[in-house]
Amino acid sequence: MNSLRHPLFRPLAALVLLLLVDLLLVPGFFHLELKDGHLYGSLIDIANRAAPLVLAALGMTLVIATRGIDISVGAVVAISGTVAAMLIGGTSAANTPMALALCAAMGAALLCGAWNGVLVAGLGLQPIVATLILMVAGRGLAQLFTDGQILTVYYKPFFFLGSGYLFGLPFSLYIVGAVFLATALLMRKTALGLFIQAVGINPVAARLAGLKTAVLIFFVYVFCSACAGLAGLMISANIKSADANNAGLLLELDAILAVTLGGTSLAGGKFSLAGSVIGALIIQTLTYTIYSLGLPPEVNMVVKSVVVFLVCLSQSAEFKNMWRALRAKKQGGAA
Repeated sequence: MNSLRHPLFRPLAALVLLLLVDLLLVPGFFHLELKDGHLYGSLIDIANRAAPLVLAALGMTLVIATRGIDISVGAVVAISGTVAAMLIGGTSAANTPMALALCAAMGAALLCGAWNGVLVAGLGLQPIVATLILMVAGRGLAQLFTDGQILTVYYKPFFFLGSGYLFGLPFSLYIVGAVFLATALLMRKTALGLFIQAVGINPVAARLAGLKTAVLIFFVYVFCSACAGLAGLMISANIKSADANNAGLLLELDAILAVTLGGTSLAGGKFSLAGSVIGALIIQTLTYTIYSLGLPPEVNMVVKSVVVFLVCLSQSAEFKNMWRALRAKKQGGAA
């Protein structure tokens, strides 16, 4: 019974249910094959494609934990990938050393996070309004940088970030694993996780208790943009180009859904990094299932909207109270 009450039980059960559906309906879904020292298969493909979403979800988790929201994640993805592609150039030899290009791209992402942090923590703007500014302006800037064109990259070492393999597994999984472990250790082995939780539960009480709430809120927005910037590099390296028009489009919505599926409360305070990873895997598995069954892509959006509706209901105190009242009334009538 205790395992049924574990916060990760429901997201894990949903993921297992999806995998069982794939087992029954998608031939060879669990088949893994080793070619040229690389593992191939549906499970590997799902994990690899989910990597950018996992990164975005990890950053979004801390933002939502402080009662915030960041809808500029997709724009930061576009900016990061565009900056890297512009500096590396469209030739087989990089115009700028790749390390410098990657640092510049991540620097642009950090500046985006700092902008959001200043607006929310410094000026007191509502998070959705503050990040909406960058959501619109950021993608516009990325499109201006590229003149609305797709920048193709031919520098092969750059491709390794998104489509390379290490010890048989996609390199993107190692990046995600490193970010997850570093974030989890920071949240559990230091007081930072507790401070973020306190800000989410009651920011006024946290400030009166001596916590620097503005600094903490600024940090989570910078961290979220850093994760989005890394995801942007991964996406750009995977498609071997920078598409400012479509890269990271609606990624912020998938990240928010992944975070809530994983058990993080939209009201702040309660958060789960592992749950967010599972939520991202659920979304990618669902997408893979719909495409594998030959259903129209639009079905994916409808299903996601239904999931969002159900998640919102599950976190609604009013709905829970109404449900308890109905159950009590039914039990009383039966007695």
